[in-house]
Amino acid sequence: MARRCDLLRAVIRIRDDPNGTPIDPNSGHPSSREDGIGDLDHQARFRTSKRDSRTSIIKRGPLGWYLRAMPHILRAPRWESEGSALKFGLRYCNTGRYTNPARAVELVQAGEEAGFESAWTVEHTVVPGGYESTYPYSPDGKMAGGTDDFPLPDPLIWMAYVAAATSRIRLATGILILPQHNPVITAKQVATLDHMSGGRVLLGIGVGWLAEEFAAIGASFDDRGPRTDEYVAAMRELWTSPAPTFHGDYVNFDAAHCQPQPAQGSVPIIVGGHSRAAARRAGRIGDGFFPARGASEELINLARTTAIEHGRDPEAVEITASLPEDLETIPQLASIGVTRLLVPVNAMAGLATGVSGPEDALAWRETIERYGEV
Repeated sequence: MARRCDLLRAVIRIRDDPNGTPIDPNSGHPSSREDGIGDLDHQARFRTSKRDSRTSIIKRGPLGWYLRAMPHILRAPRWESEGSALKFGLRYCNTGRYTNPARAVELVQAGEEAGFESAWTVEHTVVPGGYESTYPYSPDGKMAGGTDDFPLPDPLIWMAYVAAATSRIRLATGILILPQHNPVITAKQVATLDHMSGGRVLLGIGVGWLAEEFAAIGASFDDRGPRTDEYVAAMRELWTSPAPTFHGDYVNFDAAHCQPQPAQGSVPIIVGGHSRAAARRAGRIGDGFFPARGASEELINLARTTAIEHGRDPEAVEITASLPEDLETIPQLASIGVTRLLVPVNAMAGLATGVSGPEDALAWRETIERYGEV
């Protein structure tokens, strides 16, 4: 993966300077420095004519592009991974039979014992009957086969409940519909849960699709994208600053002390979604990216190149994906950067049940060990 990210950095470098010349981050002009690629993190502020540069690359042809890229690839700093361990999570644990408190605890305890790294939840506060918005993950555009009145516990409260009965397994939202929430209150709730659980929270977020739900809650739907970006920034300020202060278009506060702060120092933000907008958001502001279905290499690469364009380490954007139907393809997913696979505990649109109960979760120990190092 380090090699792949080096290549992406080189692509961005050449795109911005078709001659392959390092760019001085202070002037925006070609530099004589031989280690200019090390300044890539600063260059998002100094973009010139991208269209002309791309055209120049095309005209020079793939061989010329490759030859000009190689010196930058070879000079680029190598990012060392923390290891090649592939993690496994349980997916959408607050659904179906696991809305029952006892069964929820049994499932997550079994998952923890088997070696599952995380347990993931999903959110809909309300599902308005007869909604017309299109659910993006089923051919008929409806959740749960068209059923509107299925039980779905609040993800954060469900996570708090099972956190008290476990000690190692991480607890994640996949996803929390962030623009439906007050970001200050959500930051407080998530930080408290992380503090009380010993730093085990992963916050998966999405922008949502169910307009009727936004209306019922009284949340704004049309600007949910920019709201999400700003809410993330405000929450991180509350989680990390000694005297949190933030002024934006939607959120404003001064010296708003919000204690306890997360045990992790902050809480990882994992951007969910299957769109290019979601991939770009993950690259700009996310600690991770979770395409809701499959593992599109195009979207994964888009998240990573966007990270580079915004001066970020692309390896810092952790990739979570669905468990493939054929387990033998797991090494292929790892080769494109996937570091976590989620196993469904209930059948949902486009997803077959991978773990049918606590006993089945325990039986996954061998599979987790087999594919843990790929």
